[in-house]
Amino acid sequence: MAANPISQPEEKITKVVQLNIYEAKTQLSSLVERAANGEEIVIAKAGKPMAKLTALAAKDESPKPLRKFGQNLLGITFLADDWEKDIPLSYFQDEGKENPFGDEPDTAEPR
Repeated sequence: MAANPISQPEEKITKVVQLNIYEAKTQLSSLVERAANGEEIVIAKAGKPMAKLTALAAKDESPKPLRKFGQNLLGITFLADDWEKDIPLSYFQDEGKENPFGDEPDTAEPR
């Protein structure tokens, strides 16, 4: 018979260690380091496995990109040329004070 020409992917073999709760409690920080390095640690109570300590899946460590200057949270950067035409000038004034921008024009000039 011919050998299989397709190579099979090698499975990552992890070492499994079983400890009782007291040992795990006294050596927790070193057990966490060992688990982060790929070791699988089983914590048992009275010889019965109760919990498993393993490494987390690797996450992408790249930070979230910042927004570009001038963008709002939705990413909208467009402002119409006449955005201020819809807002009455009185909106920008304090009640009872003189308008620092002059009087509001009676007719809107087209742009």
